[in-house]
Amino acid sequence: MKKGHDVKRYPGLSVLSFAFFLYLYAPLFVVILYSFNANRITSVWTGFSYKWYSSALNNDALMAALKTSLTVAGIATVVATTIALLAALALVRGKKVRFRKLSETVVNLPLLLPEIVLAVATLILFSLIGVQNGMLKLVIAHSAFCTPFAFLPIRARLQGMSLDFEEAAADLYASRWVVFRRVTLPLIFPGLFSGAMLAFLISMDDFITSNMLSSGGTTTLPVYIFSLIRAGTSPELNAIATMLIIGSIILATIALSIATRGQSTADQPQ
Repeated sequence: MKKGHDVKRYPGLSVLSFAFFLYLYAPLFVVILYSFNANRITSVWTGFSYKWYSSALNNDALMAALKTSLTVAGIATVVATTIALLAALALVRGKKVRFRKLSETVVNLPLLLPEIVLAVATLILFSLIGVQNGMLKLVIAHSAFCTPFAFLPIRARLQGMSLDFEEAAADLYASRWVVFRRVTLPLIFPGLFSGAMLAFLISMDDFITSNMLSSGGTTTLPVYIFSLIRAGTSPELNAIATMLIIGSIILATIALSIATRGQSTADQPQ
């Protein structure tokens, strides 16, 4: 019997893989390393110090930008995940949905268009309808472009889930709400959580839309970091970036753990 090709045995693949990951992650390690540099000149190492983390955490402007980003990302995540959940349920579980493919394309449209186009269109729309509140503009815009990021994991989870459990609950005279709350929601929770975390990270990371829509008192963290870069890099900026990297890794690990546990539970024989 002819065996399939083992990709791991391809000559030079290990070297290419190492070079790829080195290119991808080496800059992050450099940022983390120099965040502990005692010297204010980033490229000159003079000793190990935690003072830039203390300086960053005691920076009122930075904390205000972080608070704005967390507020916008939190609200946008709830709104986007709710819309994505309803859209996924309608498109995957709906039996007679007209224009299903067109509807999915509309939901995923923010992924297909350049972000600068969406940002300009959103800015023009808010100018036409007279929306002046900076926080409201950020929340609406972030909710819109975060929706497809939450939609994709939820839809994938629903498509991979058997209808047997929901049909069994319906046969036992459970109402649609009870079936959703007691059966569907627990089974799709890993996808729901993954989508929510992805939407939250995308919102926290956004710069283009936030830069165009932010106003006085609603500066987000990426916009604030960009203002620091324009003034020149500093170890304080490296400290901020390191904390963001660690936070992203923690959220990604939690999402992956929940998704893996949910998949293992779903694969267990009943």
